Amino acid sequence: MLILCLSVAAGLSVAVPLFRWLMRAAADPLPEAASMRGRTVIVTGANSGIGRAAAAGLARLQARVILACRDQEAAAQAARDIRQQAGGAGELLVRRLDLASLSSVRSFCQRIIQEEPRLDVLINNAGIFQCPYMKTEDGFEMQFGVNHLGHFLLTNLLLDLLKRSAPSRIVVVSSKLYKYGEINFDDLNSEKSYNKSFGYSRSKLANILFTHELAKQLEGTGVTANVLHPGIVRTNLGRHINIPLLGLPVFKMVSWAFFKTPEQGAQTSLYLATSPEVKEVSGKYFGDCKQEELLPKAMDDAVAKKLWDMSERMVGLI
Repeated sequence: MLILCLSVAAGLSVAVPLFRWLMRAAADPLPEAASMRGRTVIVTGANSGIGRAAAAGLARLQARVILACRDQEAAAQAARDIRQQAGGAGELLVRRLDLASLSSVRSFCQRIIQEEPRLDVLINNAGIFQCPYMKTEDGFEMQFGVNHLGHFLLTNLLLDLLKRSAPSRIVVVSSKLYKYGEINFDDLNSEKSYNKSFGYSRSKLANILFTHELAKQLEGTGVTANVLHPGIVRTNLGRHINIPLLGLPVFKMVSWAFFKTPEQGAQTSLYLATSPEVKEVSGKYFGDCKQEELLPKAMDDAVAKKLWDMSERMVGLI
């Protein structure tokens, strides 16, 4: 094991400088980031990782940022840290949101609608990654329930407020792993079979199909909806992955060397939330602040509409 680690370390000493230069090039300061003074933004899962980095970036741009999180203690600490780092810029509020509970989503949205006169940006960032088979409070498979259905209900309940605040934006965080996902309408809840990797990929494909249909429905409203992949980022999202104890040193070295930092991973979310360059762009897929192509299965109008209709029934919108 020692020899393996030394070999990996030697290889990294050569590869890391080049790779980090490339990573910096892909995560330069936001092009033409607009001041967000007077604008309100919701970021789900903002207590850690990409969501926290996005919230910090928005605070530096003077936004009013609502950290929508299940863990209130962690969210409050994140808000304190961001305030200190941002030198008091912007405004940070913590609100409870558990995407594994439809009643929590409804309560959160009711409070937002009562308290907030406007909503300029909604960033659907929170997610769960490759967990063992579990169910949400409402009986949905956890990854599909949190990553797709929770955000589906959240977005729909806040749409009227977003429309009244137009021009406004919806930003959805997906993943390149959508490529390995399939929408099986006969087993959306994975009760017939379950694979945690494919389950995650399916939920990320659902994010893209949701955004595809949402953008069509929002045409002419002044509200845009775009989806992104952040790249491979060093966050706690992989807490459900079982790595052999002997392999941990190698994994830690590789992740330190080659994975993006949360700040780098948040760049495309911030770009889509703030940049004038994309103020009229909707229904597109981005990576590293650039539009990218999708596989045909992620742009299938019929599948997107059927998924939308089934999701409406599953969350009780119809």
